[in-house]
Amino acid sequence: MSTYTCLKYHLIFGTQYRRPLLLKPIRQELYAYIGGIIRDEGGNLDSIGGIEDHVHILCGIPPRIAVSNMLRAIKASSSKWINDNRRTTSEFRWQRGFAAFSVSKSKMPDVDCYIGNQEVHHLKISFEDEYRNFLIRHGIKFEEQYLFEDEHTG
Repeated sequence: MSTYTCLKYHLIFGTQYRRPLLLKPIRQELYAYIGGIIRDEGGNLDSIGGIEDHVHILCGIPPRIAVSNMLRAIKASSSKWINDNRRTTSEFRWQRGFAAFSVSKSKMPDVDCYIGNQEVHHLKISFEDEYRNFLIRHGIKFEEQYLFEDEHTG
């Protein structure tokens, strides 16, 4: 018998200290680069978007790859690419950690639309509140003091 899977994930992660470093001119190139990383790891990119301080990705990840390993590859390679190509005015790093949520086939259009409307969405809500709301909506317990890195306390 063969194995068949459809493992789709909504991934969310931010820049270190939520610094607004992902300016419009670099975002499309960055998104294309991240799409290449996902493909190189055997996955497929369905949608990607964000604003200056974070990224949302809707993608398929093969069952042989742990979600954390895919995120590690995305964050390590993309931060190296940003720094090597001097795409920001200061050294670039991603936040520690990430959020990942499974997405059913029937909900993919909704998630795709949500990711595509990030700029409008964030006129009303901060990344911090959006991130908290996702965790709460999915029943994930968290401690506020560990949710985001602070520039002064690490």
